[in-house]
Amino acid sequence: MSHLSEEQIHSLYVQLLEEKVSLEKHFARNDHYGLGNALADTTGDLSAYDNHPGDTATELYEREKDISLNEHAEQQLEQINEALAAIDRGDYGTCVYCGVPIPFERLQTIPTALTCIQHVPDPEQSFRRPVEEQVLYPPFGRTSFDERNDETEFDGEDAWQIVERWGNSDSPAMAESNQVENYDDMYIESDELEGYVEPFESFVATDLYGEHVTIVRSRAYRNYMDSGEGDPFLEKEPAAELED
Repeated sequence: MSHLSEEQIHSLYVQLLEEKVSLEKHFARNDHYGLGNALADTTGDLSAYDNHPGDTATELYEREKDISLNEHAEQQLEQINEALAAIDRGDYGTCVYCGVPIPFERLQTIPTALTCIQHVPDPEQSFRRPVEEQVLYPPFGRTSFDERNDETEFDGEDAWQIVERWGNSDSPAMAESNQVENYDDMYIESDELEGYVEPFESFVATDLYGEHVTIVRSRAYRNYMDSGEGDPFLEKEPAAELED
């Protein structure tokens, strides 16, 4: 038998119905916060690449906010329907996990509550994002192929690296790497291997026939040896001086 009186259940039932009707009218009135319309309908632009990126960013932020508000309202409506179904079943007012009676005061504040305070579920992370964000993600948008193994051509990140080599407003404290030696290493992924796959390929040299291996003692070579990756047999050890 429920610990709630019929009068209490009736008042909560009416409260739930009023909230449900209000949400349904809200959805119908604003077409789910305007999500039925494309972003271009709001901005009037045919492309996401506007002359004023700040304006596009503002509209994108508003779209993100609308998605969050709409999702919250949808979840609220779903919870209301679950609470109404629990009233119809006759098990409303008790925790669905432990069966402990939920205080009437808690139900007055949150009539959709189906759990006691100890068993309130953790909020779930939402993955609903505006499709327009695909222009921004991954870094450098759709022109970045670093994450793909089947693409090796010149991409957006490579273009930015070339431009950034000429300087930017960052300081070493803001650098991507924590071992910046000079301002020439400030650009994104300045330690990226260019023209070779393995680090040793940049300082191991041979003649035209692949013989007479020599070592170019460049900075890449020193970093390779200092990092502990160096092969002790990579080059011959200098002959020890004979003692007198």
